[in-house]
Amino acid sequence: MTDSGRTGTVPVVGYAYPWDVIGDPAFVDRAQGLGVSKVALAAAYHTARAATPLHPRHRIVEARSAALYRPVRPEAWDGARLVPPAATWVAADDPYGEAAATLTEAGIEVAAWIVLTHSTLLGEADPDLAVVNCWDEPYPYALCTRHEDVRRYAETLAAEAVRETATSSVILEACGHLGFGHGGHHDKTDGAYDDTTEQLLSICCCTACREDWTARGLDAAATVATLRAATGADSAGASVDATTLDTILASRHAAADELRHRVIAAVREAAPDVVEIALHAQPDPWATGASPGLTPTTADDVDVVVSFCWPTTEASVETGRGLVEAVSGKAATAAYVTVLPPTTEDDFGGHLRALLDAGVDQIHLYHLGLAGADRQHLLAEATGFLKDA
Repeated sequence: MTDSGRTGTVPVVGYAYPWDVIGDPAFVDRAQGLGVSKVALAAAYHTARAATPLHPRHRIVEARSAALYRPVRPEAWDGARLVPPAATWVAADDPYGEAAATLTEAGIEVAAWIVLTHSTLLGEADPDLAVVNCWDEPYPYALCTRHEDVRRYAETLAAEAVRETATSSVILEACGHLGFGHGGHHDKTDGAYDDTTEQLLSICCCTACREDWTARGLDAAATVATLRAATGADSAGASVDATTLDTILASRHAAADELRHRVIAAVREAAPDVVEIALHAQPDPWATGASPGLTPTTADDVDVVVSFCWPTTEASVETGRGLVEAVSGKAATAAYVTVLPPTTEDDFGGHLRALLDAGVDQIHLYHLGLAGADRQHLLAEATGFLKDA
């Protein structure tokens, strides 16, 4: 939708939470001093234990569950099976609205950062709506996009996030399929399985997904058995044929497309003045998580696609190149980078340069609230470097 050609200063979007802004009069000055193009402010977010190293009133915020950082209006959620809790750990009735107004009044553009299908609280309460692997093991943090209740939740969440707020754009995260990987609660799965096994364990085998496979010509029971064999303790020689995998991916992408269309429509209706829609996604079509894989039509629907490029490695640069190639000029491209450890000043500038050389149009910078005094120079380096790019 947007021409991805880059001229002049590279746009830099700095990410933050409402509690970073509320109660800290210096936040606005820091953001203005950095010269970020806009602040991506969490309007709906997952569970987090967040440091606040520069805040004058607290050192840490415990966001005990995924929540909507707006008033949870009964009339908006009437009849809905999934309803987000209010963010009671923030001392404000409308945390996002208040923080967005503070930033806008200071002349800082605000993007509503909305995390959609990632809620352990709701997944535990309604396990039949969560992603389930081929071993019948649910992933409660991952709401399955195949379900109508999940789609209604996501579109209502997005609409309520931006309703009657000082919001110029929207950034959608977890707008698609979450899978095996999940960093949280002392996770003990990292590195236990190879990439192929994790991909297979990320396939949702819930009742709704199996029904869609059947409609697409697969034998659902046989497919689950094949997935089990390929991920079992004795999986030598077991595999899943390409036709089956193609069908499963097409099913997943169709669900993601439907979710995205409905969420974007809800945002447009609730906030007609929103001028830009950005989406976190990866060029690998099989990717799952907060940045799920691009579908063939994703870039037709959004203005910016943001890919995860935190590691300062060649693999991240390849992700940037893959993103530029995948969107093919249909949308602008952005690299999501971090100034937090293990990023160091020795490799950060070179990483930014490599991403720009790969053709990326924007830099999305994590994180304005989590970065302490010892990381502020990296934030400044990013914005200063990119002004001269």
